[in-house]
Amino acid sequence: MENTNDTYKTLDKPSEEVMFKEKKSKFYAYAYPIETEAEVKPIIESLKKKHHTANHVCYAWQLGVEQLSYRANDDGEPNNSAGMPIYGQIQSFEVTNTLVAVARIFGGTKLGVGGLISAYRTAAKMALENADIIEKIEQEQFKLNFEYAQMDMVMRVIKQKNLQIVSQQMEMQCELILSVRKQDVAQVKEIFVGIYGVELT
Repeated sequence: MENTNDTYKTLDKPSEEVMFKEKKSKFYAYAYPIETEAEVKPIIESLKKKHHTANHVCYAWQLGVEQLSYRANDDGEPNNSAGMPIYGQIQSFEVTNTLVAVARIFGGTKLGVGGLISAYRTAAKMALENADIIEKIEQEQFKLNFEYAQMDMVMRVIKQKNLQIVSQQMEMQCELILSVRKQDVAQVKEIFVGIYGVELT
């Protein structure tokens, strides 16, 4: 078994709400699987609506496998007292394509920066402990165009290599979109290139 870096850990589905209490402040924490940064804003806005008495909805996210991008947001809490502790938990659980958000409802007693860091870290950790973490394989997609006559050969390769068909159009001119495990892409492409009349894009 060769050690490859085309697997990553992420969440199967959004976690259930968890709540951590510190000196009457309540920290409601959530973890979500995301694919793009564009998904973050609507989720945060829905949490602000849900917890309309929350003073802060702080969050952190990480996307990508080889090229990581991340953001941590303190939402008005003292600098690096919320977003970064949350992001630290995303790192320690080694998950990506993940958003963790914590809504804080102030309980009347100031926690101080140390107290905030500890509370946000704990809430984020609880959310991730409560989430279903799964391992996924990085996939790449490419398109095959071929004549109907090549169908048998193409299908044989797909069966042998256990490839996933994302979409297909079968007429005189056939078009298939395949999803292939990243580490196998070069080898699979080579096989298809070797079949006369098959075009890859």
